[in-house]
Amino acid sequence: MTAAPTGYQTGFAIRPDLVVEAAGAEDVRTAVTRAARDGLRVGVHATGHGLAGPVEGGVLIVTRAMDSVLVDPVRRTARIGAGATWGQVIEAAAPHGLAPLNGSSPGVGAVSYTLGGGLGVLAREFGYAADLVRSFDVVTGDGVPRHVTAEDEPELFWGLRGGGHRLGVVTGMETGLVPVARLYGGSLAFDGDGEAGAQVLRRYLEWTRTVPVTLTSSVGALVYPDIPQVPRELRGRYVISVRVAYTGSAAEGERLVAPLRGTGPAPADSLREMPYTDSHTIHSDPPFPHAYYGDGLMLSGIDPDRAARVLELTGRKAPMMTVVQLNHLGGALAAAPDPGNAVPYRDAGYLLRLLSPLDGTDVASVRALYEEVAAVLGPLVVGRSLNFSFGGGDRTQGFHGLRTRERLAGLVTRHDPASLFGGSYGISRDGR
Repeated sequence: MTAAPTGYQTGFAIRPDLVVEAAGAEDVRTAVTRAARDGLRVGVHATGHGLAGPVEGGVLIVTRAMDSVLVDPVRRTARIGAGATWGQVIEAAAPHGLAPLNGSSPGVGAVSYTLGGGLGVLAREFGYAADLVRSFDVVTGDGVPRHVTAEDEPELFWGLRGGGHRLGVVTGMETGLVPVARLYGGSLAFDGDGEAGAQVLRRYLEWTRTVPVTLTSSVGALVYPDIPQVPRELRGRYVISVRVAYTGSAAEGERLVAPLRGTGPAPADSLREMPYTDSHTIHSDPPFPHAYYGDGLMLSGIDPDRAARVLELTGRKAPMMTVVQLNHLGGALAAAPDPGNAVPYRDAGYLLRLLSPLDGTDVASVRALYEEVAAVLGPLVVGRSLNFSFGGGDRTQGFHGLRTRERLAGLVTRHDPASLFGGSYGISRDGR
């Protein structure tokens, strides 16, 4: 038995009965076949960012060695191995003037992120990462390797694009790339305390009603710790940052963000024209492993008063450090692709993300705070985001609507009759 892997999420123990370091699809097939024979559950580990909770027992397939990336610049596609990160795909595509629909962190596994939908830096212009997938290579619960396309296996293809990790072990995928080599982007940081923070949110919400679909943005809020690793101008401050990614010209980008600059003094301003390979600097997600719990709430909309109350609950008076991010949705995210897929809640206007470090903080306290936030939002919450729910593996409600859940449940019955992949964030046979 190989030692259990370490990954980005350190908050939950990983103690499987067997670890398989897969070098290719045949190793995955062998591992799934053995698990079926021995009646063991199967989990998959690429980078460990989206760990749903503790891993106890079963077979854990580690795909990090399967990290090949092959770009076809003529077809504008990339063939991506199960262990490849978005950073690897970005670097491979950039020499051809192309980009994937990656998320904000270059260290996240590209395949696993896409299975959950994949909300990216350019999402409002080009849609979810799952929308551009051309094919999957997957080993289903019967141990059969399958090449899944819209033509050959349309129902399984539908479910793998946004349905999560319940339908098999994906060993690779082919996805489309978009012709983006540079963008105008970065962040504007404002004082988040008191009325100043409420004013920034109010201005941001007004602003999102005016911007074109070629501009994707989010607003984040946190109390920065007073430590040397944090820039001096931000230490100990409650900061609200507006993050922007715009594929138009820098001059037009400056014109579009002008209303935000008028909100007040910005202690940090990184807005600039940049090569797409620098897109990770827009959010500057921490690159080091750490322990955390998180949830993502899909919202039909949000008003300034509720937004201000969320800041009040999660800011300086919060019982633990809480990172809040509000992503502006709409645009191409609201348009179902052809053929359709299992990505839910396309009519949502915003995504509210909550994340709390767990060092010295217990999960129960974090959940209590998140429930208070959800109560403030009330009927605006239409569901939860599979990609941004970290650690709550025993809470599976809300990831898909009823009809999608029922359709996914039918696929589970067909392709995983022994419930090998029925771990956290799975879809049960009855659609729950």
